[in-house]
Amino acid sequence: MSRLMHRALNATPATAIGGEGIRLRLADGREVIDASGGAAVASIGHGNRRVVAAMAAQAARVAYAHTGFFTSEPAEALADLLLDGEPGGLTHAFLVSSGSEAMEAAIKLARQYFLEIGQPARQHLIARRQGYHGTTLGALGLGGHRARRAPYEPLLSAAFSHVSPCFAYHFQAAGESDGEYVQRLAAELEAEFQRIGPHRIAAFVAEPVVGAATGCVTAPAGYFPAVRAICDRHGALLILDEVMCGMGRTGSRHAWEQEGVVPDIQAIAKGLGGGYQPIGGILVAGRVAEAVRRGSGGFLHGQTYQAHPVACAAALEVQRIVAEEDLVANCARMGALLERLLTERFGNHRHVGDIRGRGLFRGLEFVADRATRTPFDPALRLHERIKAAALARGLAVYPSGGTLDGVRGDHLIVAPPYIVTPTELGTIVERLGAAVDAALAEL
Repeated sequence: MSRLMHRALNATPATAIGGEGIRLRLADGREVIDASGGAAVASIGHGNRRVVAAMAAQAARVAYAHTGFFTSEPAEALADLLLDGEPGGLTHAFLVSSGSEAMEAAIKLARQYFLEIGQPARQHLIARRQGYHGTTLGALGLGGHRARRAPYEPLLSAAFSHVSPCFAYHFQAAGESDGEYVQRLAAELEAEFQRIGPHRIAAFVAEPVVGAATGCVTAPAGYFPAVRAICDRHGALLILDEVMCGMGRTGSRHAWEQEGVVPDIQAIAKGLGGGYQPIGGILVAGRVAEAVRRGSGGFLHGQTYQAHPVACAAALEVQRIVAEEDLVANCARMGALLERLLTERFGNHRHVGDIRGRGLFRGLEFVADRATRTPFDPALRLHERIKAAALARGLAVYPSGGTLDGVRGDHLIVAPPYIVTPTELGTIVERLGAAVDAALAEL
C-alpha cells in the first residue's frame, strides 16, 4: 500500500522511472508517449542533459538563498531573459514555485497597487465562469469552475465575482455573429462593473486560451481588446493567466501577442521550467512596479522558496534551449499539423463535437449528440475512460470533465513537448483515435 496521498486513494498509479524526449518509461517496462506534456508542462521534453547539468552546477554553488537577504545569479538572469525588450511594457518579474502561487501573487499585487496609488476601495476582482486559476483558496475563489469550488465554497472570499465564459461553441447564439457575441459579452462585463461599482474593481482576470476547465477554448477576434477597453475606461487592471497556455505553447512567446492586448500583470508557470523544477511567476507592468517602488517600497508578499536558485537555473536553461532551437516557431508549425491531423481523424466523428486550440495546445470535446451538442452523462466519466484506454495503448493525454458548466461535459487536451516531430504527431493521433473508439465502445 502506498503511503502517498495520491490523487485517487483507491488506486496507485504506474511508476515513471525514466524519460527521454516525448517519451516516459514505466517500472513495468512500458513506454508511454507524453502527448500532453503532463499538464502542458514538459515544454522541451524529458531527460534534457543540458538542463540537468545546469541544475547540478547551481546546486553545487548555492542551492538556496533566502530572498529576504540575498538575490542569486540565475534569478537575475532569468528575469532579464523573460523581460528582454520589456515586452508590452512588462518590466519586472516575481518568481514563485507554481501557477497557483503566481495567481495568488497577482491578486495581492493588484490589491496593493491600488493601495499605493490611493484607491483603497478597489478590492474586488472579476473573472469568468469556467475559468480556472489554481487550487489555493485565493486562486480557487477567483476561478469559476463549479465542481472544483464546491467543497470549499464556505472558505472562499466574496471579493470575487464571475461573468459568462467566452465559449462560442456552447454559448454563441444561433445567427449571432462573432462581433455581436463579443459585444454581448462586453456588455455583460460592463454591467458587472456597474453592479459592483467601477471604483471598487481592481482587475478583470482571464486565460487567453482557457486550459483545464474547458479544453483549449480561444476567444473570437475582438474579445480581449473589448475587455481591455472596459478595464481602461474604469481604471482597473487586466490580469492574464498564461500558466497553461503561455511561454510559447500557442505559437507565440506570450499568448496575448495573438490577441492584440497587453496585460498589466501576467501569470506564467508550466512551460517556464518545463517540469525540471517547480517554478512560476508573474510579469508586471512598469507602472504597477513603479507605484509600489514610489509608495511602500516593497511587495507585501513573500514565500520561502521564491526565486529559488536551482529552479531559476533550470528555467533559465530551458528558456535558452527554447530560443536557440526556435521551439516557439516549431510550436506554430507543428500545431498547424496537429490541427490538420486531428481534423482528419475526428472531424466527422459522431461524438467529437469540437476540435479547438492554438499551436501545440489542442482540445477535443466529446458529445453524445453532435446536432444538439449535448454532453454525455457525467456518471459515465468518459474522459477518464479515454485516459485509461490511451494509457493502455502507450499514450498519455490530459482529460477533464465539467466542460460545459463545471459538472457536465468531457474533453481532453493534446499538448506534446515543443520538440515533437511530424512522425510523432502521426503516432499520437493514431493511438488517440484507437483509444477514443475503444472507450466509446464500452458505453
